[in-house]
Amino acid sequence: MKIPPEMPRLKSYRFAREIVTYPVWAYQRFALSTADVDDLLAERGVIVSPKTVRKWVNRFGCHFATCIKRDRPGTSDKCHLDEVAIAIRGRKHWLWRAVDGYGDVLDILV
Repeated sequence: MKIPPEMPRLKSYRFAREIVTYPVWAYQRFALSTADVDDLLAERGVIVSPKTVRKWVNRFGCHFATCIKRDRPGTSDKCHLDEVAIAIRGRKHWLWRAVDGYGDVLDILV
């Protein structure tokens, strides 16, 4: 997790910048609820309410969302579907494989 450079300073906040940025990043990156993020913080010894997490997300969430979207690889418009007939124990089976534009296998169906 990187702290976005354009994130505003946290002058009047009780917690340090690193503590505030972790729940906002986790909320935006993994689509967790505020209660789930609150539990993650509690495991690390930081006790805050889900309402506080929601306020942090409302204030700083757009910064993290833009950074996460910017850092993701671009999508390719082309996907390929490969179809192969294979024999298993003398019986003919069809194997379909979906591959995206970068060569990553999306799904395999036999």
